[in-house]
Amino acid sequence: MSDFGELVLVLGDIHQPARASAIPAKFQKMLVPGKIHHVLCTGNLVSREVYDELRSLAPNVHVVRGDFDDGVTFPESKTVQIGQWKLGLLHGHQVVPWGDPSSLAAVARSMDVDVLVSGHTHKNEISELEGRFYVNPGSITGSYSSVTTEVTPSFMLLAIQGPKIQTFVYELKPDGELEVSRSEITKS
Repeated sequence: MSDFGELVLVLGDIHQPARASAIPAKFQKMLVPGKIHHVLCTGNLVSREVYDELRSLAPNVHVVRGDFDDGVTFPESKTVQIGQWKLGLLHGHQVVPWGDPSSLAAVARSMDVDVLVSGHTHKNEISELEGRFYVNPGSITGSYSSVTTEVTPSFMLLAIQGPKIQTFVYELKPDGELEVSRSEITKS
């Protein structure tokens, strides 16, 4: 796995057990301790057990507080340096309108990050604006959101190596098939 550089699991909007009983089995089989270097979670874990599960996956676990994470001490936002990349992490309910590219760009500028990781919309997305990258892993459990009840379970793996990040988006389609898409982002 070292050929991939630093492996980063990006996930969020788990809502377990409030909206979902578990992470889908096909995803759980892929989340093997000792392979991943970092976990970035956009929040809404909802339970302490989910946090403990994440801590078993990697030595570096970074979690921010979602709008359903009551009674926890996670920060509202966090900045993490991985290799040459400075990543900002926040849940996304603070960004109005939710998922809006211009509003996300303002947050990325204020955090002074290369990549802004956010969630809340439960829809995975990778985009670029103003020379910065925006990553939303979606909901790993596929839990419904206030925007839609039709959510495709998804998460991302980032392979950070020097000025490049290979992104792998994992989606569990309604027919039960696992779909993986790959792209690359490069720091200018």
